[in-house]
Amino acid sequence: MKFTKVWACVLVSMFTATMALAQGSADYGSGLKFNLNEDGSKYVRVIMWSQIWAKSTENNPGTQIGGEPVDRSIDIGARRVRTIAYAQFSPRYLVFAHVGINNQTFINGGASGSGGTGGFGAGKKPQLFFHDVWNEYAVVPAKNPLTGEANKYTLYAGAGLHYWLGTSRMTSSSTLNYLMVDAPAFNWPTLEASDQFIRQFGVYAKGALGRVHYQAHVNKPFATNSQPVAGGPAVDNNGNPKAAYGGYADLQLLDQEANALPFRVGTYLGSKKVLNIGAGFYSNQDGTKSMTADGVVEKHDINTLAVDVFADLPVGPKEKGMALTTYSVLYNYDYGPDYLRTVGIMNTGSPDPSFTGERAQEGAGNSRFMLGTGKIWYTQSGLLLPKTVCNKVRVQPIAAYALKDLEALDEVGHYYDLGANFFLDAHHAKITVQHSSRPLYQNNHVFDRAGEWIVQFQVYL
Repeated sequence: MKFTKVWACVLVSMFTATMALAQGSADYGSGLKFNLNEDGSKYVRVIMWSQIWAKSTENNPGTQIGGEPVDRSIDIGARRVRTIAYAQFSPRYLVFAHVGINNQTFINGGASGSGGTGGFGAGKKPQLFFHDVWNEYAVVPAKNPLTGEANKYTLYAGAGLHYWLGTSRMTSSSTLNYLMVDAPAFNWPTLEASDQFIRQFGVYAKGALGRVHYQAHVNKPFATNSQPVAGGPAVDNNGNPKAAYGGYADLQLLDQEANALPFRVGTYLGSKKVLNIGAGFYSNQDGTKSMTADGVVEKHDINTLAVDVFADLPVGPKEKGMALTTYSVLYNYDYGPDYLRTVGIMNTGSPDPSFTGERAQEGAGNSRFMLGTGKIWYTQSGLLLPKTVCNKVRVQPIAAYALKDLEALDEVGHYYDLGANFFLDAHHAKITVQHSSRPLYQNNHVFDRAGEWIVQFQVYL
């Protein structure tokens, strides 16, 4: 046993360096922070991170890459490369900006119009764009500016391209500290349809009412114009978009989480004792359109609801540093009749026109049915193993399951993820290994399954 344990540590240590101490490293401190006055109450802080993915994908039947038919493919690319800068100019006023790129592969994700060979060939020089730009005023701040005493009830108001969203905890999830390798994507109900990489322009309010933390918004969705077909499903077509309303609130039964920024933590690695119960919604009148069999166009509201629970709790003897993280959410989505969307994250495949077999209804590459009108239940869990498992890293086995009961499909879908996090320096430097299994549909029924291995290398400062 001892020999096996030693060699397990040696293998893991090939990818790691120092022990992770908490959700944030003890060596990291306040990070890249530049004080604007002597007491540090006015400051500018910068956060930078990258997530590089190496993937081995079992492609959907009927896939080609670069004009060549392919059943399985490998890829190394940038899932995210981003920078955040925000400034607290006074106890009441904060400005925030977030720029970056996403999903750059060897063949796609490059600048607009890039392709072929050369300096602007396929997948090269992606467009840097703003994810968030907003400013915020503390109507009732966390601390009284005059007395320094904590306020039990707080209220902040802001405006801009923002991430203070409704529906669920994961709709405002942080990408820096996921439990799994990534979010399941269906946690963002308007992803790249009527939003700009999840964000919309709007005004928001957020704060705390004792142990209840809340956020609410009124947004102007981006215009969509997908054309419905006779007898077909609802599609994203909002014309002159009407206002969208959303909000989320959770009761925080144990330790209180910070809400200075909208990004919800995926796993604290036992550095806090958290148990929250939450609920939220998103609503947009006339957000989609469909066409009846006789050619009459009908408008439909988008309404999404969710209830969830999040727990991150130290377990076992304190000196072993173990922790259990779990999150479970139930979504009820209504986009109109038979609305259905697919997604393939960092998908390098395209349809093979010469393929004569049974194609996957989802499309080529690693595409899967992401969301639609119907219900989705998602649960993920992870266990941070004791420090005695290996003295070089902290190890966290992880697992997730999603059940999708979507109106447009005749059979429910079961999606599985299994893997582990290897923390070099908490979330500041970690490696995640995950295998995902997805169903494949034909004629609205599951006829096969396909899998994908992902290894993520993450660094953030």
